[in-house]
Amino acid sequence: MSLTFHCDLGKTDRKAEGENMEFNHKSVLLDEVIAGLAIKPDGIYVDGTLGGAGHGSVVCSKLGKNGRFIGLDQDEDAIAASTKRLEPYQDKVTIVRSNYSDMVNVLHDLGVEKADGITLDLGVSSFQLDTGERGFSYRFDAPLDMRMDNRQELTAYQVVNEYTESELYHIIKNYGEDKFAKNIAKNIVIARQQEPVKTTKELADIISYSIPMKVKKQGGHPAKRTFQAIRIEVNHELEVLERNINDMIDLLNPGGRFCIITFHSLEDRIVKKAFRTAQNPCTCPPDFPVCVCGKKPKGKMVYRKPVLPSDEELEENPRSKSAKLRIFEHI
Repeated sequence: MSLTFHCDLGKTDRKAEGENMEFNHKSVLLDEVIAGLAIKPDGIYVDGTLGGAGHGSVVCSKLGKNGRFIGLDQDEDAIAASTKRLEPYQDKVTIVRSNYSDMVNVLHDLGVEKADGITLDLGVSSFQLDTGERGFSYRFDAPLDMRMDNRQELTAYQVVNEYTESELYHIIKNYGEDKFAKNIAKNIVIARQQEPVKTTKELADIISYSIPMKVKKQGGHPAKRTFQAIRIEVNHELEVLERNINDMIDLLNPGGRFCIITFHSLEDRIVKKAFRTAQNPCTCPPDFPVCVCGKKPKGKMVYRKPVLPSDEELEENPRSKSAKLRIFEHI
């Protein structure tokens, strides 16, 4: 089996060849994911958010000569970094530039109908946050972008400058869970009436102005929740997860494991609900003596509660603080 790349890696003028292109992303809950996958040497494993192949490289190291690893990512920088990192395993690796929402079609095109393990590490990577020009972080002054896939049209600039005040309010309230959403949305609209809000710093300043001083003193950057909300909107993160999680469960072989790492309550709620429903899909009234709806369980949640980072990991990687790992096993 040869290494297959469904992507254009010929742009040598990008930072991919130099030290600046290191996709520095510490893989969160690495040991826990590897243990959770219960890797079979000859199995087929899919990573739907490949990133820098932190999880993927360890999975590959445990595969035998007949094992296969398929990695998907929509970020071209991640594709370049993972390509380099997985070179030692090129006889068993296929990398595809795609959103995990297209996993079923990607696997079908590769002649793969089922997998023995699937991994998703949701949210934004450390590399994306630390690359200022990507516009994900309020720590840099950069154009408002926030696209995980630079081929898509919608950017944070369009959300901030073209959405109505009501739309902004609902995004910040629902995706950022910020209790000052109304004030933030109002002040964004007031500011952009003077001139467009063009940069992350301009947006962060508006958000900071919108939040009472006593709240800002309580810790955490005041722009964190709004930036999260806009990023989720730009990349349709929750919609993609909710729409595709059941299809990915159906891709698993009997005994196959699905490991999902989430970083905020909105994602975790979707995963928990989907896994619980797959474990107990019965819709019969609770007082019925036997099930008559005919819906059969697809498997079980390996742990009732999510797996959390250890104290050691939290010390080494503070960004793992909000991570939760849930694992589902197909029957």
